[in-house]
Amino acid sequence: MSTSKKKVKLLPFDAARYLTDDAAIAEYMTAVLETDDPDLLLLALGDIARAKGMAQVAKDAGLGRESLYKALAPGAKPRFDTVLKVARALGVRLSAHSV
Repeated sequence: MSTSKKKVKLLPFDAARYLTDDAAIAEYMTAVLETDDPDLLLLALGDIARAKGMAQVAKDAGLGRESLYKALAPGAKPRFDTVLKVARALGVRLSAHSV
């Protein structure tokens, strides 16, 4: 007797689906900033931008949509003022604490 198993289709993880409110975004950014990984920071900003809508975030940051995608792409080296503009457009404030 053979048993047939139903194939389960798994979706790739997308953090943007879970960034539904300001508290989730703040917790996500806090965790990312604790890693000291600039590439992960860009990835997180991209996740939040996708959750909020790339076109609107680009507009709010004073950037073109394509420029925003390029600035947040893996391996990109955006200027710090660009990162600050994007963070501000996302409603995120970066802060410093003593360690």
